[in-house]
Amino acid sequence: MGVTDIRLDGTVAIVTGAARGLGQAMAAGLCRAGAHVVFADVDGAALNNATGTAASARSGTALGIRCDITSRADCERVVAQTLEKFGALHVLVNNAAKGQAHLERSRQTKSLKFWESDPEIWQDVIVTNINGTFLMARSAVPAMLKAGFGRIVNITTSLPTMQRRNNSPYGVTKAAIEAETLIWAQELKDTGVTVNSLIPGGAADTEFVHAASRKELAAMGRSLLPPSVMVPPIIWLASRLSDGVTGARFVGKLWDDALPPSDAAAKAREPSVLLPASDGR
Repeated sequence: MGVTDIRLDGTVAIVTGAARGLGQAMAAGLCRAGAHVVFADVDGAALNNATGTAASARSGTALGIRCDITSRADCERVVAQTLEKFGALHVLVNNAAKGQAHLERSRQTKSLKFWESDPEIWQDVIVTNINGTFLMARSAVPAMLKAGFGRIVNITTSLPTMQRRNNSPYGVTKAAIEAETLIWAQELKDTGVTVNSLIPGGAADTEFVHAASRKELAAMGRSLLPPSVMVPPIIWLASRLSDGVTGARFVGKLWDDALPPSDAAAKAREPSVLLPASDGR
């Protein structure tokens, strides 16, 4: 049995930031596996293209709902509409985010050094990535707890990216989301709801990679990863095959399709970028 044999018929998922890039790839992949997927994104026009593309090859349902994850009302609304349409919510993929490209586009940014970057955009990235992930998870968890089953997958990044020069606030937010993942996994222990993080394992070929990073990667002779590296692990994480796995971190590019899913998951699993919690700290 390979990951392409995993069926998610009847599974209901929300993927944020699903209009393009990693989010679109994961949402479409879940659809192909038979899941009913809500493509949530702040860009309503791009959502139409994303769901239209998924519709041509899906076996599940693709539904686009505009959602600004920085708005508590929007997060609660997209969950409510999902429950109304499909009667359940099993999977939340927290993918929507903003990064350094937003800083680059601002006229107030002199450079990507933190003291020369636009402070309003800097704060906007923090609010979107950290608070938005929290608001979506907060809105989704009650329905998952009621059902006794749920999957929250937070999309983060590699440790070098978190620490790279000229990469705040993006790196700062992804480190915070790793902490959210570990804390929430402990708080949801034994409820049937799991929380894990997933990363591509390198810069992916999306609009999210800003110009400076593209030049830096090219100078090092490194190529960008295809967004499709996220699809096998997200299908496995959404399935019952990942029962009991929580507080873990997986790397898309390390997934080996030639292996059985459980072995591929073990190979793709990476130690947390944070130290384990201890009493009294």
